[in-house]
Amino acid sequence: MHLKSSTAFSIELLLLLLAFILSLLSGPSGPIGGQGYTADIIWDLRAPRAFLAVLVGGALALAGVIMQAIFRNPLVDPYILGTSSGSALFAAMVAPSPLEPFFAFIGGISATMAVYAIAWRERIETLLLVGLAVGTLLSALLSLLLFVRLSAFSSMLFWLFGGLSLATWQKSFFLVVVLVISVLLVFPFAMELDSLLLGEEKSQHLGVDVRKLRFFMLLVACMITSFSVSVAGIIGFVGLMVPHMCRRIVGPKHRVLVPFSVLAGGVFLLLADVAARMLLIPNELPIGIITSLCGAPFFIYLVWRQRNVKH
Repeated sequence: MHLKSSTAFSIELLLLLLAFILSLLSGPSGPIGGQGYTADIIWDLRAPRAFLAVLVGGALALAGVIMQAIFRNPLVDPYILGTSSGSALFAAMVAPSPLEPFFAFIGGISATMAVYAIAWRERIETLLLVGLAVGTLLSALLSLLLFVRLSAFSSMLFWLFGGLSLATWQKSFFLVVVLVISVLLVFPFAMELDSLLLGEEKSQHLGVDVRKLRFFMLLVACMITSFSVSVAGIIGFVGLMVPHMCRRIVGPKHRVLVPFSVLAGGVFLLLADVAARMLLIPNELPIGIITSLCGAPFFIYLVWRQRNVKH
């Protein structure tokens, strides 16, 4: 049973506000309130980090919604077409260097477009298999590169495990523009994405150009995923878990699911970042470890649930 949209969004906005406040109050220095705290700690360190968590979480959730609609599979995430492996490999090629974020973005775009170029005339299942193959190949090349260039290993930990410690207002502004544009690009196609859930043939009977829609949506998903990786590294499972949970709450209609998932992704990554900062004070865990600890059991549950449904 799904919640009414108004009720679901009200609860979600309240959770987002509470998670944002918790993020501002949390850190290695302890809760805010003592005389040693200044506005600079909030404005220069914690606020841009909290904003970036909301934006990256929302971007990955949106990409996950798109990918799961295209493949009609709740087990698909934004990295399934090799985007994360391409980003990490290209960043490793220039590490350590200020150009790492730029090369991470180019690598993610290049990997996804290569997958699509290989399999665009094939069935959607073939596209998925090619994505897995290309991702595996790029991961192997990344391992080889790190073995050859051990000096780059420490700087590569950020890309491999993800993090928000390098958050700035500039990065937040940059990503908010990307996210807003992406939502505006996806939202008009909500009904077409709904039709994909009925199957490719039924979508075509409804007048949807499935091939063009798939290419455009993959391009948007690839763009926002690559931008997210370029500012926060590889943060796994957000794009898999959040859309699936949101469908259980508000249903599969993308006109509601898209904005709801964007906000839910922000809430989830805010809380994950708080956990990453607070669990091992004064040390900070990579946020990708936190999301993987949550996401891996969730993925196993989904596989188990699908198997039981089929039987």
